[in-house]
Amino acid sequence: MFSSLTEKIDGVLKKLRGTGVLKEQDVIQALKEVRLALLEADVNFRVVKDFIGRVQGKATGSIVLESLTPGQQVVKIVWEELRDLMGHEHSGLSLASQPPTVVMMVGLQGAGKTTTCGKLARVLTQQGKRALLVAADPRRPAAAEQLAALGAALDVPVHCADRVPSTREEVVRFCSEGVLRGRDHGYDVVILDTGGRLHVDDALMSELEDIKAGVTPQEVLLVADAMTGQEAVNVAEQFDQRLDVTGVILTKIEGDARGGALLSMRAAIGKPVKYLGVGEKSDALEPFHPDRMASRILGMGDVLSLIEKAQQSFSEEQALTLQKRASSNTLTLEDFRDQIKQVNKLGSMEQILGMLPGAGKLKSMMNAGMSQELPEKEMKRVVAMIDSMTPAERSDHTILNGSRKKRVAKGSGTSVQEINRLIKQFLTARTMLKSLTGGRPGKPGKLGKLKKRGKLIRALQSP
Repeated sequence: MFSSLTEKIDGVLKKLRGTGVLKEQDVIQALKEVRLALLEADVNFRVVKDFIGRVQGKATGSIVLESLTPGQQVVKIVWEELRDLMGHEHSGLSLASQPPTVVMMVGLQGAGKTTTCGKLARVLTQQGKRALLVAADPRRPAAAEQLAALGAALDVPVHCADRVPSTREEVVRFCSEGVLRGRDHGYDVVILDTGGRLHVDDALMSELEDIKAGVTPQEVLLVADAMTGQEAVNVAEQFDQRLDVTGVILTKIEGDARGGALLSMRAAIGKPVKYLGVGEKSDALEPFHPDRMASRILGMGDVLSLIEKAQQSFSEEQALTLQKRASSNTLTLEDFRDQIKQVNKLGSMEQILGMLPGAGKLKSMMNAGMSQELPEKEMKRVVAMIDSMTPAERSDHTILNGSRKKRVAKGSGTSVQEINRLIKQFLTARTMLKSLTGGRPGKPGKLGKLKKRGKLIRALQSP
C-alpha cells in the first residue's frame, strides 16, 4: 500500500542522513518534498499541514542541527511524529467486565463489513473467547446467508431471524434478542453485523442510533474501505458525530490504496485504527501497531509483525524437526515443498518484503532479476514439480535420471531444464540451512548464535 510513499520519503531522508552538516534550509527543503509525497498519497491536507509543522519545529532546533548525527535525528523525529499521528500504540478491543462484550459493526455498503465480522470472530476465537455473530442486516439480499456461511466455516454460531425484520423497531428488537442469547448462553463476545448505509441517509443513521441505545455496545467499530482515500475520513467524521465510534477497521489494505485514509483517520476523528484487513481470507485481519507501520513507511521494515506471523504458521516442533534435518544434511525435496507452503501462509511476497528493512532495494533487485515470473507463481510451479514426483524421488533426488525428469516435467507442465534448476536451488538451500544450524555437534551455527543474541537482548530489556 505504501510502496510509492515509502520510496519517495526514503529518498528524501536518505539525502539528509548522508549530510554531515545540516542547515535549517536543508530541512525545510526536504520537508517540502515530504509534504508533496503525503499529499500525493491522498493524506488529508489539514493533517499534512499540522504534521509538517510539528516536524519542522522539532527538526530545525539547535539541539538537532548541532548534534553529531543531525540527519539521523531528523529521521527519528519524522518516525515519532508518524507514530503519534496514527495513534502512538496499539489499541485493542475493550472487553466488558461482565460478559458478553457487544461489538457493533457499522459502515458503508461494500466496505467488507460482513467479511470483517467473520475475521474478527476468528481472531477472538483464537484468543480463547466464545463469539456469537448476529445477522442484523435486513436489507441486503443474502446478507444473513453470507454470515451463516462464514460462521459455519469458522465454527462460530450465527443468530439469524426466522423472518427478515422490516421495520426499525423489529431490527432493534432482533439485535437485543441476539445480545440476550449471548448473555444466556455464556458467550464472551457478541458481534452485530448491521446493514451498510450512506452517512447522509438520516433515517438509516437514526436506526443505528436506536440499535446502539437498545444494546449499549462496548465497541462501535467503523469498517471503512482504505481505497476511498480522503472520502473515508469524511465518512468517519459523520459516523463519529452520530454514533461516537470507538475505533476503526480499515479494509482492502492489500490493494492499490495510497494510504491517505490510514494516515488521516486518527487525526480526523481522534479514534484509533484497531485492525487492518489485508486480504479476503478469514485469517487476513491484523492488529494495527502505529509504531510498526511508521517503520514500514520509512523503509525500516516491520520485523516484529513478520516474527508473529511466522510463529502462527510454524510450530516449535516443525522448526526443531527442520533444524535437525538441516544440520544432518538429510533435508528432502518433500521438506523443501512443505517449507514453501508454510512461507505462502505468511502472505504474498510483496507483503513479506514490506516487513523487511530495505524492502525497496529488495524489490528493485527482484524486478531486475532474470525471471519474469511473479514469486508466488514461481513457488506454485516448484510445488507442482515436487508433487509430480514419486515418494521415493522426493526422498532421494539422486534417483532422478533423464527418463524420470521427463515424466515429472510432463506431469507438472514444465521442462527438464526447470527440473534441473529446481534440484540446483534445493541443494543450494540445503547447504545454506546446514551452515545456519551448524553441521557438527556442539557447533551452534549462525542460527544458534542469533538465538543466543536474542535471549541476551531480551534479558537486557527486561526490568
